[in-house]
Order: sequence, then C-alpha cells, then structure tokens
Amino acid sequence: MITARLPIAVAALGLTAMLLAGCTTTAATRATEPSPSATAATNPVAEPTPESTESMESTASTESPEADSCSRLSEVISHTDGLYLQRQGTLRDRGAREFAQGEVAVDEDGTPVTYTVAPGDVETVVAERLCAYPNLGSMNHRRDIHPGQVLWLTPNPDTPWVDYYGPHDAPAGFPQIPYQQAIESAGRAVDAGEVDSVRRIWNDTLRPMFSNQVTIDAVQKVVDAGDLDALRQLFS
Repeated sequence: MITARLPIAVAALGLTAMLLAGCTTTAATRATEPSPSATAATNPVAEPTPESTESMESTASTESPEADSCSRLSEVISHTDGLYLQRQGTLRDRGAREFAQGEVAVDEDGTPVTYTVAPGDVETVVAERLCAYPNLGSMNHRRDIHPGQVLWLTPNPDTPWVDYYGPHDAPAGFPQIPYQQAIESAGRAVDAGEVDSVRRIWNDTLRPMFSNQVTIDAVQKVVDAGDLDALRQLFS
C-alpha cells in the first residue's frame, strides 16, 4: 500500500512546487514594472510656454475658415427724424463672389466708397461682401439695385437725406407712388448733372408733399446751392 501511494505524493509535491514558482515569477515581474507615479516622475509632461501657446494660437487663426469673415457688420443709423444719416463701423471689400461681381472704389485708406452694380448682383450678397447691413438699395433711393447703378456707401452726416418710401411724418393715405416717382426723377436729373431739373422737381412736386418745416428748410438749402454731391445724397 505504501509503495502504491508514493507516486501520488511525488506528483503532489511537484504540482505544489510549480505553483510556488509561478507565484514567485509573477510577483517578480510585477515588482519590475514601473508604477504610473514612477513613470510620471521619470517622463514629466512639458508645460506649454507662453511662446508655444502664442505659436499655436497664431497657427489656429491662420488656418481658421472664418479668418475672412466680418468681425462685425457696418450699419447706417439716422438722426433728427431720419433727416441725417451716419455710418457706424468700417466697410471692407472681401472680394468679388457670385452675385456680387461689381467694382468697388476705395479711398486712400482702402475703405470702400462706392460700388458699381454688376449684372446678376443681389443686394444682400453685395452687403455681405462689404461687411454691411443690406440697406444699400433704399439708402440710394431704390427699391432694388440694378446693373450700372453706382451705390454711395457712406453718407455725409452733415448733408440731409430724404427717405425713398415717404417723408418721416407722412400721414395715412400718403401718395407713396407719386412721391417715389418724383424721387427717382430727381435722382436721374442729379446723375445727368441737370441741377435746374432737380430744382423744378423739388419745388413743384416734392416740396408740397413734406409737412415738417425743418426738413423743408434743410432740403431747400441744398437744392438752392446746387452742389451735385449733396443733391446725390438727397435724391440719387
């Protein structure tokens, strides 16, 4: 009986030795692996320097698809019951594009002064090109823009301007269509340099349509002076 049990005992001892060896090996292996804290201490992550941060921001701004976008839109506001206009914010030409292919004239600072409408132009796209609110047509006494029209982009705040759609204090039932037709006729006369025609249209047709004496006096002064640039802002 003792002889029969001997191989079993020997086998059990061998298995125990193997298990102990395996545990020892695993523990040794784990002991040699670096801990996360030790790795961080050995290979610290470099903190970004101000120079590297500035470089990354510069690269991001250069590669941004919004780099050519308008930081803000320029708008025209009115004073004294709409009689005087003033532009707030700076216009800039972002380049020709579909539906805004016209020619831009700029001043010595590179700021757009006029825009000549090209065939197929759309007012809202022209305004987008110039970083402006889309009120260019009505500001130039037109319901819509048309090819060949020269849009004046920045009004002179010291020169009066009259609304294309009707006087500011127009009563109910005001004859808007005859008023607009007279404004357009005066505008064409201005563009042709016909000052006498402008005076006749104002004195015979437009003046009786206004009731505000401040507006009448301001416009009359410009009409009597005959300055074409001032007349252009009034009617063209």
